[in-house]
Amino acid sequence: MAQKAQNYKYYDLIIALFVAVLLISNISAVKLIDIGPIITDGGAILFPLAYIFGDILTEVYGYKYTRRAIWTGFFAMAVAGFSFLVVGMLPPNESWGNQEAYEAILGFVPRIFFASLVAYLFGEFINAYVLAKLKIKMGKEHLWVRLIGSTVAGQTIDTVVFGLIAFGGILGITEMLNFVVVGIGFKISVEVLMLPITYRAINFLKKAEKADAYDKTTDFSPLNL
Repeated sequence: MAQKAQNYKYYDLIIALFVAVLLISNISAVKLIDIGPIITDGGAILFPLAYIFGDILTEVYGYKYTRRAIWTGFFAMAVAGFSFLVVGMLPPNESWGNQEAYEAILGFVPRIFFASLVAYLFGEFINAYVLAKLKIKMGKEHLWVRLIGSTVAGQTIDTVVFGLIAFGGILGITEMLNFVVVGIGFKISVEVLMLPITYRAINFLKKAEKADAYDKTTDFSPLNL
């Protein structure tokens, strides 16, 4: 019988860190950043870690446990976005003079959050699916191929969808191409640079949890909760 999620020592902790990264990244994404010829958003600083957490979850616990984490993150982001929207619509106290500042930053968040929710679901599920399928085909060999290959697939979809929804009509065509290409390249670079740490985390968790999932009989439907 498969071990239940609550019996895993670190699964809940990883989900908590995963959700924290998502929420912080999506609030940070409100700010567009120009570094020389590079155009990106503030969320790019931390968001690549969400895919690394997704890789670790899929490699150690399997697709169905990653699916649970993805939906947990989705609902957390949805609640946060709705809360910011409602708070912004409520009348401010007369002694509080920061309504315009709130709307300038968090007022843009609902669009960012909607873009993030859609891009996140597509990107994370594709990332987990590709990694799980590659593991079935490759077994324990070539972990780096699974990690990088799944990230390329997931981050490409994520960045394109997010850019079009979040900044469509704001960025011109050239700027949008810059945003997408730089975003994909940066996120994949982070994955590559983090490989030694990701390897150590995966090896540690496999030993500590006594888990090394193979999704040969897994239902890969994203909607199967």
